[in-house]
Amino acid sequence: MSIRSALLLTAALLAGPAAAQTTPTTGAPAQGAEPQLTAEQAAAQARDLAEQARRTYPQGSASIDQTLWKQAAAAAEQAVTLAPDNAEYLKLRAQIYTEVGFWRQAELAWNAYFRAAPAQPGSAEARQAASAQYNLGYAAYTRNQPDQAARFFATCLDLDAQNVDCATWAARTALEAGNYAQAQTLYARALQLKPGDKTLTYFQGVAQRASQYGPAATRAFSRAYADLDAGRKPQALAGFQEAARTAPNFAEAWREAGRLALELGNAQAARAAYEGAVALPGATGGDRFNLALAREGEQYGLGAVQAFRAAYARYAAGDKAGAEAGFLDATRQNPQYAKAWAWLGRVRYEAKNYTGAAEAYSQAVRLDPGDKSSAYFLRLAQQGK
Repeated sequence: MSIRSALLLTAALLAGPAAAQTTPTTGAPAQGAEPQLTAEQAAAQARDLAEQARRTYPQGSASIDQTLWKQAAAAAEQAVTLAPDNAEYLKLRAQIYTEVGFWRQAELAWNAYFRAAPAQPGSAEARQAASAQYNLGYAAYTRNQPDQAARFFATCLDLDAQNVDCATWAARTALEAGNYAQAQTLYARALQLKPGDKTLTYFQGVAQRASQYGPAATRAFSRAYADLDAGRKPQALAGFQEAARTAPNFAEAWREAGRLALELGNAQAARAAYEGAVALPGATGGDRFNLALAREGEQYGLGAVQAFRAAYARYAAGDKAGAEAGFLDATRQNPQYAKAWAWLGRVRYEAKNYTGAAEAYSQAVRLDPGDKSSAYFLRLAQQGK
């Protein structure tokens, strides 16, 4: 059964099981049957049911699958069927579909309303209709239908020029389509609506440089960022890697791939990404730092190396107890990590814990016989001085 049929069936049920009974010869209501609702009564019923639904269901959970909302929509449909030119009932139906997030029906319902009462851009009704367009556009984007998505976002902005979400995603679809000038204009528009937004500023810069990378790499990067926003980190990493492979001069793609690989504990992928970033003219100290981290992580495990570096930061900040705990954690994560043993020995030696220092330094020397500093302090610790 279609949604439309289901709603009409529900509407009939709302009117009462006897409402459809007629005499076989005249078509008049059968004796004892309840009278059909008028359009005004059906609209009032829709409002009452919607209010009951708001009180009954958790805030923000409205859905057409919930009984009260389904009945409210059916009653609104009945009101429109009985008075198809009544703008008030058309708006009521559109508002119900919008509130429950039934976006396609909401779009059709708002279009019908605007035929009866022409849209006033920026009005409350136009903003509600714009929200339906935004959600339809985002759904099209996730289905990899960029042309449809762009049309929905454009219509959204026609209805509500202040809708920052539509401006943002209209810019994103323009960027992915290779319409770089349009993307820059739309990002500037979005930033006027949301000044200082870091993501918008970031993508405005990407749009300005996108011609250097080409549409395939830019689209892969943009899609990867969308995956990242949605929490799909492995897919996002693959997308950033694809963008970097497609355009090896795409520094942001290398950096995003490296950062995400580190977050996911993938030292090999992080090393490859930061090698790509470091090879470019604009490489930063951060790129080189992360490359060293990834290379060391390949050897000893990222967890151990990250524990070591966090401990070193605590040591540099004067937190010697925290540093000792961190260096010890690094050695536990990888007992073959000579540098972590050496620094564990150092903080213990400075704390005059000579027995503990000797234990740590002996491990450092065993793992790295060429470590003259650890060998020297091992002798001093063993002598208790």
